[in-house]
Amino acid sequence: MSENLFDIAGVHPAAEEFRALLEAPGVTIERIVSHGQASPPGFWYEQARAEWVLLLAGAAGLRFADEDDVRRLAPGDHLFIAALRKHRVEWTAAGTATIWLAVHFG
Repeated sequence: MSENLFDIAGVHPAAEEFRALLEAPGVTIERIVSHGQASPPGFWYEQARAEWVLLLAGAAGLRFADEDDVRRLAPGDHLFIAALRKHRVEWTAAGTATIWLAVHFG
């Protein structure tokens, strides 16, 4: 059975959705759908595994603790987040779905 990354008909806009698409030893691939969500004030992700993210639709602002400026992401933009590098989602587009593809590994 095949699925479509852009099929978000069952995703409720009030809650961000994290959905594992593939889990294998050492790697997890997930789709994240956001509708204006952001990291809580003062909260920083500091994950034990490295992550590569690709923004498929929408827009987002990602901040790293060791950088002054927020990185604005548009469809097609991708970046690598090293393990234990503190980061947060400052904002995602309101009024439209922001769809991420995240690969966690290491």
